[in-house]
Amino acid sequence: MITVELEELVESLLEICRRVDAKGFVTATDGNISARLPNGNFLATPTSLNKGFVAAGDLVEITPEGVRVAGNRNPSSEMDMHLFIYKNRPDVNAVVHCHPVYATGFAAARIPMNECLFPEVIVGLGAVPLAPYATPSTREVSEAIGPFVKSADAILLANHGVVTYGSDLWDAYFKMEKVEHAAHIQFVARMLGGEKTLTSDDIAKLRAISVASYGKDFSGKPACEVLSPEPDTEFTQEEFRKIVEEVKKRLSQST
Repeated sequence: MITVELEELVESLLEICRRVDAKGFVTATDGNISARLPNGNFLATPTSLNKGFVAAGDLVEITPEGVRVAGNRNPSSEMDMHLFIYKNRPDVNAVVHCHPVYATGFAAARIPMNECLFPEVIVGLGAVPLAPYATPSTREVSEAIGPFVKSADAILLANHGVVTYGSDLWDAYFKMEKVEHAAHIQFVARMLGGEKTLTSDDIAKLRAISVASYGKDFSGKPACEVLSPEPDTEFTQEEFRKIVEEVKKRLSQST
């Protein structure tokens, strides 16, 4: 019996397949997407099928050990990477792997996206690390991302692409969008003379706003690097508390 929950999961997966195809995040039969099922198994896109053509009947169910238990097609050859992420991140319920042009350009140039540039990326993702090159579709990929999986929610794969993951399919997909958008802007900034990073003071204020407005402290995410010249600034816990209180005061006055 197909439950409403499963129907919604399938529809979301198919919609995201259409989106990554329409946005050019993948070409030909590239990319793969998966989601955790209520029974503990995983629903995944099949190998050798353009994401724009994927239908419900093409999806494959596999166990945590990678054994296919439902579906007529073979699962993506990259499922070992997906299963590795699920195993090491119990909070993750979906994984998206694509080859978006700008972010993959950074991966091919072997440049991590770890500068403190965009407030939305700092708050939502933190730095996006670069995993060393590993032969696609092999266990080398899991070994390469191993050092980053538990702290990062998005990883550049050297000369390969990007993998993002999250609490559900849309969370994982939107992280892919965010990484590619940030990579595009950073590329443009470099063409205009070079990006300028936020300062430590900027980051502290951003953290204070995040804590005061949303109750979220992004300090647990991979730390971005401040590269622009700035005063040597370090905040004590007391100083940070005062910043949070000041932000709360300003927010209350503006409402």
